[in-house]
Parts: sequence; structure tokens; C-alpha cells
Amino acid sequence: MPVEASFEVACPVTQSDRERISLAHGEGARLTRKLIRNELLSILGNDFLRPLGDSAILPPIDGTLVMTTDSSVVSPLFFPGGDIGKLAVHSAVNDLAVCGAVPLYLSLALILEEGLEIATLRRIVHSVGAACQACGVQVVTGDTKVVPRGAVDKIFINTSGLGRLRPGVELGAHRVRPGDQILVNGVIGDHGLTILTTRNQFEMSGLTSDTAPLHDLVARLLDSGADVRFLRDPTRGGVAGVLYELLEHGAWEIHLDEAALPLSDAARGACELLGLEPWHIANEGKVVVVVGANDVDRALGALRQHPLGRQAARIGEVRAGTSGEVLVSGVLGFERVLDEPTGAPLPRIC
Repeated sequence: MPVEASFEVACPVTQSDRERISLAHGEGARLTRKLIRNELLSILGNDFLRPLGDSAILPPIDGTLVMTTDSSVVSPLFFPGGDIGKLAVHSAVNDLAVCGAVPLYLSLALILEEGLEIATLRRIVHSVGAACQACGVQVVTGDTKVVPRGAVDKIFINTSGLGRLRPGVELGAHRVRPGDQILVNGVIGDHGLTILTTRNQFEMSGLTSDTAPLHDLVARLLDSGADVRFLRDPTRGGVAGVLYELLEHGAWEIHLDEAALPLSDAARGACELLGLEPWHIANEGKVVVVVGANDVDRALGALRQHPLGRQAARIGEVRAGTSGEVLVSGVLGFERVLDEPTGAPLPRIC
């Protein structure tokens, strides 16, 4: 895992600092090598990573390559249902999956704050390793930087993902047409609300992050034969953010059914208590699906056969129109405009 030296002048490492990250860990010398060997390579090591070259040399890939990159800056680092390590892996895997790709390899870049406990780093890297194993991907290259206290909040992680496009798959906003139906694979909002309540130490039971890898679920959906037009994971900005982004690509309106929205009792209560719009809340294990009108049942059937899709639901449809708005029909039958997200109601959620 290549390491670039910091330009900071490192102070001598005292005995009391040996269990914490120091600026000396970023200098490319003995402490750097020890950190890489003991805390990273021992957990994530594989044939591509062990040489610790400046780049990973990978075997030929038959097919079209798909690449993504994402950064995880969540606070707190650990929360019910997950942590920043698991989140970093899932973010890259899911970005590949919703493009129709089979995830293969990841890069891992760590920006560490001086003073971070090495035990905390070790716990995060173990989580990265477990998530990679569960997703069938490997970390093949990476980088480590150490910055002075206050420059980051303990640890920031960047992951880049490389995958192979599934043959015959074509997804994108250009394929969406009026009459297409909009689905989600389960309850929304749990991740963002979990982060908010954990960070602020609100006593609200029943909330846990939904962070999960979506590649197997998406594969099942695509293999079902349903005419899937568009996929996107609704992270920052939530479902509303995805739908307003979709509206930029055509003369459409999107009509949603509020009563059909899958929402856990805990998330519903938190949104009502805090005055938050569930459509705007971030998710980390959900996918918005746009499918041809004739294939709704087939798509829902495929989703519901997977553990991550048990509560899949149709939530709306695309209609011809020039308003460029997302409209929501409430339980009383009245329709309202769903505001486009303009800022983050929940900062540092992914």
C-alpha cells in the first residue's frame, strides 16, 4: 500500500503515544512500514496488495470496465448497524451495482488524524476486510496519509471501485419513458436517522443503519428479465434527490404515493418528532428502480425473493409533463409538491 510522506516535521514518538497515530506514521519510514504491515496488510493482504507497489497489476478483464470513487466522512465512526469501514466498502460496491456492474476490486485511501487510537483504526480495517469478503471484492491498492490534529475528524476514507459491466445491460436516464413505474427495495430513511440520533444521543429505539451491499439484489433483479430502465442508490438527498436528478433528463413529472412509501415505525416517529421529510433522508442499503409498466410485478417478485428486498414496493410513476416537479399524493388524496433537497438536513451521514 503506497504511502506518500507528509511535509510536517514529526515529533519523537513517546511511549504514551505508541497506541495512537502520530505524524511520524505518515513519514514513509519505519513507523509507516510498521503501520502498513501490522494494521493493514495483515488484515487486507492478498496477492495483488502484498507487493506494495505503486500500482496494482491486475489480470485482464473480459468485458466493459466500470469505475467509481467515493469518500466516507461519517460521524460518529461507529453506529447501530455499521461503521465507517463497512460504509466505505458498501458505497463503492453499490455505485458499481446500480450501473449494472459486477464489483471486482477496490482501492482504499485512509486520511488519519494525529492522535487517532490505533485500536480504533484496527477495528475499522477489520470491518473493511469483513465487508470485502462478504461482497466478494479485494482491496488491491491504497494510500495512507497522516494530518495534524483538527485537519480531519479522526479518519476519512476514500474507496475507488472497479467492476465489469454485465453483458447486455443498459441502464440510464436516457431509457426512462412516461408510464414507467418507480420502485424501492424497502424502508427508507433508517441510515440518516440512525446517524442523527446516535450523534446527538437522542433516546430513540428501533433505529439501525440499513447499510448493505446491493450487488446480489441488483443481479437478481436484472436476471428476472424485467425491463429495468434506471437504478440509483438514494444516499445523500434521499429518494427525492434521485428523482429530481432524474427529472433533469426529460420533459417529465414524477407522481408518488405517500401511502405506499415503506417506512419503519421508528423512522416515521423520528421524522414526525424532528420535522424531517422522509423522502429527503439518506439511505445506504436501498435502490430506486425505474421499470417498464408491464414489468412491475416481475421486478417486485425478484426483489422480494432477496433478503434486502422483502419490503419492496411500488411508490410512483413517471408521467409526461413540463413542470419538472415531484408530486406526492397524501393519505387524504391531496397532492403536494415535494421540495427538491437544497442542503443536507443531516450533515456527515456517509
